[in-house]
Amino acid sequence: MKNISIELVINGQTIQSTVEPRTTLVDFLRDELRLTGTHVGCEHGICGACTVLMNGDPIRSCCMFAVQANGVEITTVEGLAPERGQLSKIQDAFCEKHGLQCGFCTPGMLITCQGLLNKNPHPTEHEIREAISGNLCRCTGYQQIVDAVVYATREST
Repeated sequence: MKNISIELVINGQTIQSTVEPRTTLVDFLRDELRLTGTHVGCEHGICGACTVLMNGDPIRSCCMFAVQANGVEITTVEGLAPERGQLSKIQDAFCEKHGLQCGFCTPGMLITCQGLLNKNPHPTEHEIREAISGNLCRCTGYQQIVDAVVYATREST
């Protein structure tokens, strides 16, 4: 199978690479770029573990081929922090409000919540629950995640 050249911006850095057409975006991120914060869960787009931001919107990277991302901007969980060694507001809020337990869903949840806050800096609890409804978490019961998003919005005012 012939490799295809792609160029995209990942976490603010322009990346040029060649990939097999069948390579999923999540596999490209994890295996080629070693950005392993994006998790592989169901590989069917159901669980949300592989969520990344594409041009600011949350998408399931297991349901997209890397070649489809040619020319777009991708933000992974590694790209949320403003600088190395720092936490973004949503990452800090998850820590403060115990919005994580086992950590498997956490990268996808963080990205989903950041996508919500990008579009709506002060969502209601209903809007938060609606936004995270496509992400599965087996540990927290979701309340701490909702609390974390509310906390992050209060921090920014």
